[in-house]
Amino acid sequence: MSTLPRFCFPPLLAAALTAASLLAAAQPSAAPQAQACPSELPAGTRCYTGEDGHGAFYWMALPAGWERGVLVMHAHGGPADTGPAKLERSEEDLRRWAITVKAGHAWAGSTYRRGGYGITMAAEDTERLRNIFVQHFGAPRRTLLHGQSYGAGVASKAAELYATVDGRPGPYDGVLLTSGVLGGGAVAYDFRLDLRVVYQQVCHNHPRPDEPAYPLWQGLPLDSTLTRAELAARVDACTGVRKPAAQRTEQQKANLATILQVIRIPEGSLIGHLNWATWLFRDLVQLRLDGRNPFGNVGARYQGSADDAALNAGVARYAADPQAVAALARDSAPTGQVRVPVLTLHAIHDPTAFVELESAYRETLEAAGQGERLVQTFSEESEHSYLGDAQYPALFAALLDWIDQGVKPTPTSVAARCKAFEASYGPGCRIRPGYRSPPLASRVTPRQP
Repeated sequence: MSTLPRFCFPPLLAAALTAASLLAAAQPSAAPQAQACPSELPAGTRCYTGEDGHGAFYWMALPAGWERGVLVMHAHGGPADTGPAKLERSEEDLRRWAITVKAGHAWAGSTYRRGGYGITMAAEDTERLRNIFVQHFGAPRRTLLHGQSYGAGVASKAAELYATVDGRPGPYDGVLLTSGVLGGGAVAYDFRLDLRVVYQQVCHNHPRPDEPAYPLWQGLPLDSTLTRAELAARVDACTGVRKPAAQRTEQQKANLATILQVIRIPEGSLIGHLNWATWLFRDLVQLRLDGRNPFGNVGARYQGSADDAALNAGVARYAADPQAVAALARDSAPTGQVRVPVLTLHAIHDPTAFVELESAYRETLEAAGQGERLVQTFSEESEHSYLGDAQYPALFAALLDWIDQGVKPTPTSVAARCKAFEASYGPGCRIRPGYRSPPLASRVTPRQP
């Protein structure tokens, strides 16, 4: 049985600690320790590591000549790992986002205090690290909050929690959200319950008939010893997804086509999404929500199979627990109450975080009367974890001009700026100014109201 701690999601206002109280709580066991920088960073960069006093580890990087310039606080993606925090995770993030330091900005990233789900927890850990940075290196001229993937949900929550502190403007001057898993846990993950029920109806091997049955929204029993390699083998046996198409049986081709067409995901992301719908669901539901179910598919009508009537008659149906839905929303769902400029970038063909999630976030801000604080850009790419190099410095520069000069960017102006940056950062600007993300309901099967 897992010994990971349970927690209850706190109400939004209770989670919104003041900067002063966070600073008082942020007493690391030691000052940040100088470390050799990863090779991806430019010469002259100073790097530091440490632990924040609450179990989260971190890396910081200050470019040569940085004198209280721009600090970019990074909220990382995932959460792929559900175990204890590891310093290596933050180093991996720094290596991936070396472009931030190359653009002349300081960078700081937390591992968060543990793996697994917890948007508000991760927002608190990110803010705690910002206080540590200020404590040891001084207040930056500007502080930007960059959230990537799951971290975009973290950053969107942090932007709301710390929008104002004691009635004054908060610590973050602007927010950049890239490849964002936006809208909150239920909105972003409903389709993974769809994947579990459709996959099981087609393949009947997760769980297998000779294994104990369990409701699929649980992810996996806590005492299960199933490994990711074993799950991948089961998926391959049913669909042949890891084989060349010519080596798949006719039944495997039919099985794979049904799953991909109904759930609307590319075959390369099938195993990854099933992993999240297994081990992340186990963490989220059983360790974070005391076993209550935040996901439901009552009334969902699945389409795209050879026999939709048979599919809909056979899939497992689950009703979400209203208390679990509310708790997950308190922890993760944006309210739209941001008080700073927000700029986003999302690949149109993102295989992991659907581009339609941007529509859900846009609608939330517009409903809260904050739509003018949001500018969304989209790139003609099929990646999730990292997009073209030059696009990030262009986004940072556009966001800073919006903050400093009041010049609100447009997708066209960001695209032009990116093209100009290609001389310094290499080709890769693929921003498509005229694109607007479709509604989320066009990609994810709607639930019953």
